[in-house]
Amino acid sequence: MSTNTPSSSAAGVGSADSAAPRRNSKRPKYSKFTQQELPACKPILTPRWVITAFMLVSIVFIPIGVVSLFASRDVVEITDRYETACVPSNFTDKVSFIQNADADKTCRRTLTVKKLMKKPIYVYYQLDNFYQNHRRYVKSRSDSQLKDDNSQNDTDSCKPEGTTIDGKAIVPCGLIAWSLFNDTYSFSLNNQSLNVNKKGISWKSDRDSKFGKDVFPQNFQNGTLIGGAHLNDSLPLSEQEDLIVWMRTAALPTFRKLYGKIERDLQPNEVIDVILENNYNTYSFNGKKKLVLSTTSWLGGKNDFLGIAYLTVGGLCFFLALSFTVVYLVKPRRLGDPSYLSWNRNPGGH
Repeated sequence: MSTNTPSSSAAGVGSADSAAPRRNSKRPKYSKFTQQELPACKPILTPRWVITAFMLVSIVFIPIGVVSLFASRDVVEITDRYETACVPSNFTDKVSFIQNADADKTCRRTLTVKKLMKKPIYVYYQLDNFYQNHRRYVKSRSDSQLKDDNSQNDTDSCKPEGTTIDGKAIVPCGLIAWSLFNDTYSFSLNNQSLNVNKKGISWKSDRDSKFGKDVFPQNFQNGTLIGGAHLNDSLPLSEQEDLIVWMRTAALPTFRKLYGKIERDLQPNEVIDVILENNYNTYSFNGKKKLVLSTTSWLGGKNDFLGIAYLTVGGLCFFLALSFTVVYLVKPRRLGDPSYLSWNRNPGGH
C-alpha cells in the first residue's frame, strides 16, 4: 500500500500539469495565413507549358527587337570630337591654353551630311568623363533660391559658390550653375547662316515650376575663378534655357545635353561649316567634348541597346524552347514518375 501511494500521487500531479494550459508557450496562434494554407494557384510546370511559355516570349520579343533596331538605325547622327583638334599646335599644355584669357579660342570645323536629315535636327554637346553625379556637386545648389526671389540669401547648401568675398549672395549659387557649359556653336551652309533655335530646349515643367519668373542673376561669375558661362542679368532664370538644361544633372559620366534645334532639312553630301568657341575646360580632368547633330525616330534618339536586348532575350527563349522540345521528343518521361526519386534509384545507399 505504501509503495503505491506515492506513485498515484505523482500521477495525479502529472495529469494536473498536462491538463493545465502552457502559459509560457511561444507557439503562434494558428491561422491559415501564417501556416500558408490560403487558397492559391499552384500550377504544375509540365514540359508543354514551359515550351509554350518560352515560345510565346520569343514570338513577342523578337519582332519588337527588330522594329526597335530598325527605328534606331533610321536615326541619322553626325558626331565630331573637337577638344584636341581645337588646341593650336604651338600650345603643348592644353590646360594653360584653355585658362589663357588672351588666347584665340575660335575653331573652325566642317561636318558632312551622309544621309538625308529631316527637321527638326537636334544639336547636342557631349561631355565624357564629367561626373555630374558626384555627391558634393549634386548637392551644391539651392532650389528655393532658383524658384523664389525672396529666398536669394538661401545659400547654405551652395558652398563653395554661395556668396562673394564681401558676403553678397550669388544667384544662381552652387557648383552646378558655376560650371555652366560655355562653348558656343554657329553653323553656316553654302555661305548662309544656319539658324539654331534655342527656345523650348528645356523641360516645360522645369521652366514653370523650378525656375522663377521673378528671379534674376546676381553676382554670378564675379569671382576671381570663372567656372563657365555668364548669364544675362536682364533675363529671369525661367527664360535662360541653357542654364535650365545644364542644371538637370546627368546620372552617368558620359552625357549629352541639348544645345538647340535646326528647323530645316539637310540633304546628303551637304557640308556644314561650324565656327565654335572652345572655352570650356575639360583638359584638367581628361574629359572629351563632342558636337552632335541628330534626328529622332518614334522611339527617340539613336540607341541600339533596346533592340539588341529584346532580340537577345527573344533568341534565348527560342533556343530554350527548341532545346526542351528536342529533349521532350527524344527522351520523354512520365510526369510524376516516382522511379526518378533518388531514394528509389538507390534504395540501399545514402
